[in-house]
Amino acid sequence: MGETDKGYWLLSETSGIGETRDPRLQRHLPMFEGFRWLAAGWRDFWTNPASSLAYGLGVFVLSVAFVWTLVGFGRDYILFPALAGFLIVAPFLAIGLYEKSRAIGAGRHVSLGAMLRVRPRAGAQVFFTGLLLSLVMLLWMRAAVLLWALFFGVVAFPGLDHVVGVLFGTPYGLAMVIVGTAIGGLFAAFAFAISVFAVPMLLDRPVDALTAMGTSMRLVWNNLKPMIAWGAMVLVLFAICVATGLVGMIIIFPLLGHATWHAYRAIARPED
Repeated sequence: MGETDKGYWLLSETSGIGETRDPRLQRHLPMFEGFRWLAAGWRDFWTNPASSLAYGLGVFVLSVAFVWTLVGFGRDYILFPALAGFLIVAPFLAIGLYEKSRAIGAGRHVSLGAMLRVRPRAGAQVFFTGLLLSLVMLLWMRAAVLLWALFFGVVAFPGLDHVVGVLFGTPYGLAMVIVGTAIGGLFAAFAFAISVFAVPMLLDRPVDALTAMGTSMRLVWNNLKPMIAWGAMVLVLFAICVATGLVGMIIIFPLLGHATWHAYRAIARPED
């Protein structure tokens, strides 16, 4: 089987969303295997920590600049959906961290410059994946704006100082929170499933973007319990980042990036 063919076995040997023909799709991992991935990511973080810290600092600066731009141009009404949407594009932004963890596993040293100049084996397909993930994020942001209009009509956003009282102090606000959480959860589950392993796979294998995203969804579905627990861990750590004014991103983003590579290795590359 050639290199390109190896990239397709996960999809070609399965049929039906719950049916598994190839045992390699299902790992039977413990539900909280994610703690092992975090521990492995923490070790990678502290192997040449300056590069991981610099990477996290760069993501923090970009995030703060994005938030400041939204507020400065009067687009604060999409701030919360935008923060949630960040989780959709985060796997693409973490590709340099995957490269560092891959190099550590191979016994190589990777500088920050090399992390920023990654050459995925899938080539330009990784940018196509980033574009698709960005479109999903924009779709979620547009859906959030439409949801506000459905519940409150075409009225001005009350501002960040008053939005909490509007959402949790009025019947329409509470209804919107419930419906919005359900819709946002569907977006989040779909985005998580198609992206969590797609970008590491594009770095590691010469496959196309749609194959990588479809394979990622298959792997998540066939390892549902540990992946639900992993998604919850990611959500909690991201909530800590938001609670610290995004400062926590400097450490937590690299940690999650390295840990995600080990999740990919455990589920998509068990032969390693």
